Amino acid sequence: MYRFLLTPRWWGINVFVLLAIPFCVFMGSWQLSRFEGRVQDHRAATGRAASDRHETARPLDSMLPVDKSTSGRRVTASGRYGEQLLVPGRELGDRSGFYVLTLLRTDSGRSLPVVRGWLPGTADAAKAPAAPGGEVTVTGALQASETPGDNGAGAQGGLPAGQTAAISSATLVNLVPDRLYDAWVTLDRADAGMKAVPATAPDGTGLDLKAFQNLGYTGEWFVFAGFVVFMWFRLLRRELEFQRDAALGLVPEQDQEREGEEQGNPSAPTAV
Repeated sequence: MYRFLLTPRWWGINVFVLLAIPFCVFMGSWQLSRFEGRVQDHRAATGRAASDRHETARPLDSMLPVDKSTSGRRVTASGRYGEQLLVPGRELGDRSGFYVLTLLRTDSGRSLPVVRGWLPGTADAAKAPAAPGGEVTVTGALQASETPGDNGAGAQGGLPAGQTAAISSATLVNLVPDRLYDAWVTLDRADAGMKAVPATAPDGTGLDLKAFQNLGYTGEWFVFAGFVVFMWFRLLRRELEFQRDAALGLVPEQDQEREGEEQGNPSAPTAV
């Protein structure tokens, strides 16, 4: 009864199934490993952020360039405050407000964007406290340049003068004449009654949309593997039912001849 499994058509079906199932399982396992990796990165970043708050601040230049291992670490830098900008549309807790961003001109000749704090409401230069004068030393969490559209960074253009959507050297270079560090710092303690802005985890270490996409893809690949098995058994069952009906004479002769041709035996109808 199962001799039809040796026909060319079923050979093709069986080979496809034998290749498709391991492939789907492999891809599902790979996507699951990507998700687990992101979970581990998130845990490591969270633990590092907790420890970073208590570690001794290091000189800024010794922690550059910013990567996953240095993002969020406490750094210190000295210089004089220069131009001040506002970063609108930033949330802290459940309230909307804006960052006060001031450039710190260091002895290296480059300027470091420093987020001195957060204020609620609409961005307004009159609300932002002036930066301290003279030589200052700042201490805070090191952050990588933002990508517009990620981590709350705005992507809109046409902002009023004195405002920027993203804290990024690529964005700020069009607004200020200074040579800039490709990094920024958020102060441990905000200036002049503002609220301190907490450091954010580096890209790729949070349980963000991409992480849960990996988890969703995992489920899809395993579902595909199950669907292949289901369809194979369904085709097998239909074939067996056809063989049984043919043996009972319930299948028209032309259908038997067509089935025989598909199985590579055009001279005779399917036999049981």
